[in-house]
Amino acid sequence: MRILGVGVDLSDIERVERVLDRYPRFAERCFTEHERDYAFRFVRPGRRLAARFAGKEAVMKSLGTGWRRIGWQEVEITGGGRPTVRLTGRAAARAAELGVTEIHVSITHTDRAALVFAIAVGD
Repeated sequence: MRILGVGVDLSDIERVERVLDRYPRFAERCFTEHERDYAFRFVRPGRRLAARFAGKEAVMKSLGTGWRRIGWQEVEITGGGRPTVRLTGRAAARAAELGVTEIHVSITHTDRAALVFAIAVGD
């Protein structure tokens, strides 16, 4: 196994919460049904969604792209326990092109920020 790409992203939780309040469709546009279901089980869903948002950006960076080449819902960050990444569409195609077999993510957050580190690995 070798490292094919790395990515990191930091998300401001209060900013994500404000966007959710002002633009309710933001959650539907950027997050999968699984991600929304997970986040909205908590008192502060914006905290979980901020972490997933940072996760998506970190994963896109680990694939050497940005959000203009990969759709937000094409990268899914699972919740509960050890986070995992599920890729579909252009994200999955880009990973296959690079020889990525798995992407590891680590998520941490405070009351103010969520930080995610992603490592794309392959054989």
